[in-house]
Amino acid sequence: MSSRPLLALALITLLAACSSEAPKPAAPAAKPPAATTAVGDKALTAPVPLGPLPAYQRELSGTLLGVPAGAETELAMLVIDSQDRPQKLLTSAKVIGNGKALPFQLRFNPDAFPAGARVELRGRASQSGQLILHLTPVLIQQPTTQALGQLQLLPAP
Repeated sequence: MSSRPLLALALITLLAACSSEAPKPAAPAAKPPAATTAVGDKALTAPVPLGPLPAYQRELSGTLLGVPAGAETELAMLVIDSQDRPQKLLTSAKVIGNGKALPFQLRFNPDAFPAGARVELRGRASQSGQLILHLTPVLIQQPTTQALGQLQLLPAP
């Protein structure tokens, strides 16, 4: 048998292999669904435990007080400049109020924590798109895991 038909067959096989769709990557592991609690006719998402803390991360944790049911609460750990303006976001989280004490966890990379800069935890709660509460800024002095305890949200000005 001559090599010409084998060469043609190899070329056709190569072209067919190149023209087919690339194999799809394996689907990522599905996140476990968030626990929900029904309040009236709304389902509110409860915070999902994040699991064990990886060695390369640190965590701020605590409880927010005074958040009404259904209010969207945003927490952010920010680098603040000398004029009280946010300069960099280090980490953030959103949780939905349930009318009770609201636990939170904010994980961050301690290597991203700037030496000598002012870092604060700031928070706000809004309902129906309107700002209703804010958190008095909490100074974070070191990039370590910290339990901040109970933090009270105050009416927005």
